[in-house]
Amino acid sequence: MPTAAKLVAALSFAIVGWLAANAHVPSLGENAAVGAFREVTALMGMVIGWRVMGNLVGQGYGEAMGSGLRTSVTLAFFALLLFCSYLMVRKSMTTNAYGGSPMAAVLDVFKLMMEQARAMATVGVLGVLILGGLLGGALSEYTRRRWR
Repeated sequence: MPTAAKLVAALSFAIVGWLAANAHVPSLGENAAVGAFREVTALMGMVIGWRVMGNLVGQGYGEAMGSGLRTSVTLAFFALLLFCSYLMVRKSMTTNAYGGSPMAAVLDVFKLMMEQARAMATVGVLGVLILGGLLGGALSEYTRRRWR
């Protein structure tokens, strides 16, 4: 059921996703093709904000801020999974890196996720995810209390 709190959560975490992706771009390197990285991450933030944070409001500001952090972690995990899966497919198509072994390809996704998570662990990205999660959770809770 659509509610104002779900809408605010979706918009808040779309902004968090876009800002976190924007903060991560410098660590990708100067020659990295960014493409629609920011926009796709913002879209993921919108969906995850609606589905995760939107369903967790209504239990007080402390719980909402904790749920906002949970939503930020969920966003970071699924963004890493999606983009590392894309990297794996691109790697397999261009270099035939896995020699026809699907299990090697799946395992490489998690290896790529670990490498990208290390690159993502900067003050900018973590700051956006933490502060954005806290603020997005509080805004969602405020919206739920204001417009029932």
